[in-house]
Amino acid sequence: MNIQKFMRLIVGCLVIVAMVKIFFNPSSSKDTSVKTHQIIQGANFWAKQRIPQLNLVHNEEDPVKKEHADNPEVQPEEKETIQSNQEELQPVVPDDTPMDPLKIVHLDLKGAAPKVKYLEQIFPLLSTLGASGILLEYEDMFPYEGELSILKSSFAYSPEDIEEMKSLAKRHKLELIPLVQVFGHLEFVLKHEKYFKLREVQTFPNSLNPQAQGSMDLVQDMLTQVMKKHPEAKWFHIGADEVRGLGESKDSKRWLETNNGDMGKLFLNHVTAVGRFMTKLKEGIKLILWDDMFRKLNSDTIKESGLQDLASPMIWKYIPNMDVKEIGNYISKYEQAGFKGVWFASAFKGASGIDQKWTPINHHLKNHLQWQKVITSMPQYKSVRFQGIALTGWQRYEHHTVLCELLPVAIPSLAVCLQTLKYGSFDTEAQKEVQRLLECQIELSKNECKGASFPGSDVYEMVKKINDNLESSVQKIMQSYHVKGSFSPYHRKRSFANPRNLAFFKDELKKLMDEWDSFLLTFRQNMEAIFYPDTLEEWLEENVNEHIERLHGMVVDAERIIKLNGQPKVDPLKKR
Repeated sequence: MNIQKFMRLIVGCLVIVAMVKIFFNPSSSKDTSVKTHQIIQGANFWAKQRIPQLNLVHNEEDPVKKEHADNPEVQPEEKETIQSNQEELQPVVPDDTPMDPLKIVHLDLKGAAPKVKYLEQIFPLLSTLGASGILLEYEDMFPYEGELSILKSSFAYSPEDIEEMKSLAKRHKLELIPLVQVFGHLEFVLKHEKYFKLREVQTFPNSLNPQAQGSMDLVQDMLTQVMKKHPEAKWFHIGADEVRGLGESKDSKRWLETNNGDMGKLFLNHVTAVGRFMTKLKEGIKLILWDDMFRKLNSDTIKESGLQDLASPMIWKYIPNMDVKEIGNYISKYEQAGFKGVWFASAFKGASGIDQKWTPINHHLKNHLQWQKVITSMPQYKSVRFQGIALTGWQRYEHHTVLCELLPVAIPSLAVCLQTLKYGSFDTEAQKEVQRLLECQIELSKNECKGASFPGSDVYEMVKKINDNLESSVQKIMQSYHVKGSFSPYHRKRSFANPRNLAFFKDELKKLMDEWDSFLLTFRQNMEAIFYPDTLEEWLEENVNEHIERLHGMVVDAERIIKLNGQPKVDPLKKR
């Protein structure tokens, strides 16, 4: 009996020893230690680098989870261990987590604003070309309500249009950034008699008087209405460039007299107040403003305002031979002022001539090549980060000036500029990509995209024909021998001409008029598919009507005078 108990005791000890060896195997312990160490080190590394969390689109699966789910080599036990450690060591990522710099396409809506159905066609192309966002400069195209309803254009977007634009941007992964001017370039507001009292210069509608009672209320109301339509916006641009006449109002002069004439502080006080209002309006909103008004200010003056904690400057320069060193000096100043980030602004259209009709691609390409040099230099600035570049597409130089190039006309330029930023230069690979996406042949020497097939390419081709041929074709026939000799303004005014001489050009004149009339009928239809009636009316008035009316007038006069059979000339002061 004792022997049996003894044997059971021995067996029990052997079992215990075996179990100890299994659970405390050195190699297993070492492997576990190494794995745990790797997980901890990995978590620390990502925390230091401040890599952003994935922002997943609705119904989109986390690619990391998908990779593990599809990998049969990852055992359930391993997945549980990894997930447990990630939950324990997951770093807290702040809202200002660094992201890849954005490439934003600017849509200037103060003229020739495209219909939403055209944006539906163009947004996918912009995304494919490398754009990651849209800067919407609303001006009078926003559907302001209440007391501000006077500001909106007759063809302003509806609230439903804005929802559709937001949906399109989200669908094509384009960050939508609203832009509302709050200081300078408020012509669309200050042109109304109701707001004359808020002008900095009473005779000019350019700039807001920052000291006038009601100025800040106006700005806050505008910003609140726009922000209400864009509650999901991460970024918001408050403009504030080219504040013409600042310091000239009586209010501003009084303020300057008691503040040592500090114009910089006068400017900074207003934009800083706007910035503080915006951060209260939406917590975490990131603000942008144009930089030109504080280029001449020293970094200490800017820092004292506190603006550097509220917004990021957008340095703009649109010329082909841009001075890279000058831009570097601005960046250094803004870094010293304490700005955490900086934006750049190039131009793909609307910056090469106040009445430019045809986009000079090479002009804008050179501008982007210079900006690429600046972007490449950014690692030398240790405490300020490059947040993105806005490719501006100005439609007017200001509210009261003529239209620049239409958006479809500038699509080839935009494509070239975006691909230049993507590849670092407009090399063979970049050119092939543009030509593949636009289905055209890029000829930089001619500023042309031959055989294009992209949304709006019909308008692109027709504008080119009008630009190249309309005026010249009318001038050509007016310079012909018989028109110059027998159909001068003097002859036409006095209904005095030989029908034989008019017969030499009458049919050619009528044919030219009919051809252009037919062409322009199609042009109208294509334009109406993209733009509102006011844009068509203005563009035709500026670029077409003068020449077509001249043609029509010549045809009418020729047919009328021929019927007179060469009668004596008429005294224009007397009735026949």
